[in-house]
Amino acid sequence: MSGPTETRGLYAWFATVDHKKIGILYLLTALVFFIIGGCEALVMRLQLAGPGADLVSPETFNELFTMHGTTMIFLVVMPVLTGFANYFVPLMIGARDMAFPRLNALGFWLFPFGGFLLHFSLVAGGAPAAGWFAYTPLSETPFSSSLGTDYWIIALLVLGISSVATAINMIATVLTLRATGMSIRRLPLFVWMTFVTAILIILALPVLNASIVMLFIDRQLETHFFTVAGGGNTVMWQHFFWTFGHPEVYILVLPAFGMISEVIPVFSRKPIFGYEFVAASTVAIAVLSFGVWAHHMFAVGLGHTFDLVFVAGSMLIAIPTGVKIFNWIATMWRGSLRFTTAMLYAVAFLIEFVIGGLSGITFAAAPIDWQTTDTYYVVAHFHYVIFGGSAFGILAATHYWFPKITGRLLSERLGKAHFWTMVVGFNLTFFVQHFLGLMGMPRRVFTYPDLPGWGPLNMVSTIGAFLMAASVLMLLVNIVVSLRRGKVAGDNPWEAWTLEWATTSPPDAHNFHEVPPVRGRRPLYDLGHGGASGAPTPEDASEPTLDKNAVCVWSLVASEASFFVILIFAYVFYNANLAGGGPTAASTLDLRTVSIYTACLLSSSFTLWLSERAQDRGDHAGSSRWLAATIALGLIFLVGQAREYIGLWQSGVTLSSNLFATTFFTLTGFHGLHVTAGLVALAIVLGRALAGDFKKRPSSTLRAVGVYWHFVDVVWVVVFTVVYLRAR
Repeated sequence: MSGPTETRGLYAWFATVDHKKIGILYLLTALVFFIIGGCEALVMRLQLAGPGADLVSPETFNELFTMHGTTMIFLVVMPVLTGFANYFVPLMIGARDMAFPRLNALGFWLFPFGGFLLHFSLVAGGAPAAGWFAYTPLSETPFSSSLGTDYWIIALLVLGISSVATAINMIATVLTLRATGMSIRRLPLFVWMTFVTAILIILALPVLNASIVMLFIDRQLETHFFTVAGGGNTVMWQHFFWTFGHPEVYILVLPAFGMISEVIPVFSRKPIFGYEFVAASTVAIAVLSFGVWAHHMFAVGLGHTFDLVFVAGSMLIAIPTGVKIFNWIATMWRGSLRFTTAMLYAVAFLIEFVIGGLSGITFAAAPIDWQTTDTYYVVAHFHYVIFGGSAFGILAATHYWFPKITGRLLSERLGKAHFWTMVVGFNLTFFVQHFLGLMGMPRRVFTYPDLPGWGPLNMVSTIGAFLMAASVLMLLVNIVVSLRRGKVAGDNPWEAWTLEWATTSPPDAHNFHEVPPVRGRRPLYDLGHGGASGAPTPEDASEPTLDKNAVCVWSLVASEASFFVILIFAYVFYNANLAGGGPTAASTLDLRTVSIYTACLLSSSFTLWLSERAQDRGDHAGSSRWLAATIALGLIFLVGQAREYIGLWQSGVTLSSNLFATTFFTLTGFHGLHVTAGLVALAIVLGRALAGDFKKRPSSTLRAVGVYWHFVDVVWVVVFTVVYLRAR
């Protein structure tokens, strides 16, 4: 197999589809946003250094903490993790590139575009000021009338599409491009946790996308999803947001777990202790993360029973996380430890993350949560988990993989100075915030009164923040100096065991001249110690058998299903509690006419199946005819839906009429958009078929597009049942 053509110059970076260059672009772009987000944090800390300060106005402070939180989560941590995954996952599984290189490039370029949209709000009427969580009604038009919140919504939609596209690509890459012998049970743990994270992304990000779409419609079209005056429910926003928000915590942390799981064994000179437990606990975390969202909402007043359920779930999810901690400690126990800068960050990760985890357990106790929610205790906990967890894991990975990316080693002397400055600065900044929270200092305030202890502790926190900034500057100096004069690393300076260290440093455009045999979880160790020469097992000869197009479309279907679940739930919830009077579904919908259009759409699944059967038989003309019939039936459905909309509008039922109209038009409208997208895809396939592309070589394209079309039909069956039949 030939690798990608290597192009030089600046154009090569703009036009590249090489996963390694795209990974570096992610890292460099995220670094720019990290500097921006860090400066925002420093301004906030200067404002809070002493009581009664007036460095910035309350409005500016709200904009700063909204932009800081959004930037760090969506424009720094997620893209950095994605950058490392882009660079190293194909290398670690013995692949030449990602499954879909062009989709990979699209996923990247959407990222800086989303960041630009977010920051363009600064010159378009003011930055968003409702917090990165955008609680309603604060984020609704009466309280956030500037365009900042609208730009925030659009930016997050773009970034959400970017993340989902990259996650789908990652799933397809891991499932279909592994080297021979690289079974799922032999995946490096960084790959394994990146894979699980990708599944979390395709299930959780669409929940956020659906939620912010509803908020955007509220703001722009005067609908009533979250406006109390129109019968909406502001608490429902919290349910939707935290259904995404808690899995998002693990989206930010699980890849860092994988990084630590690569660093600690190499510098302990021992294989990871309990590989199966580490891998299985990752799956357990992913599953449980969707069942604990309401521990962010104990103070809302959901009821004693409801609180107890989420108390139990929050306690339960600590178990698989704790399992990993013991696995990492056991790996180091009696190991031949080498305290490089990467290893120091890995050890610091364990300490800082455990502190954050312990404070998180206190939130699982509802009475404690009632006292500490919305205080600086939450700020301290969150940063110990995200910065002490994700950021320390990223810094460990930076020092570990920098030689592979650049071919040169970072300075250990400067690296250790940077490490100690960072650890001291981090703990000075955030540890004291636990005490501020217990003393009652609320978060999200731009100033505070001169109460006993508050001023000195805030000053300590501010000093720590500037120490962290100095540490970051030291890291940047180390990187720049090492790129120019760093010691040449060689292919495997750490004597590591995974496949990325079998390539040159940096790797060639095509990654591998020859992939080493994979007979275990440490292929390079096996190669150097005779483990690759033993009797082969069936697992040694295992190869991926899944089609990458099929994996891609099934992943997309899972993502879209998550999106529609939220819209359907909103329709059912709001119409079961309809407020404000006005037309109802039963009195305005024409069941008989819609049933005819429904029959056409469902028939299209049958004609598409006939098209697939004809293609399998080699009857390309017959396949094209049935495909054209499928498109015609889909168009009839869209025409019918348009006629229904026109009839409702003529009778005075518009999107903003009441909750029924709001939820009905949103749900059926997005389904119509998906039907349109499916028709476009089918038309492209038909065009290729008529051009004779499928006569030259067999293709799984029709079957892959067919999966999406059948999904659209299944969604309509649910919508038809919930909206039309339920109304009768």
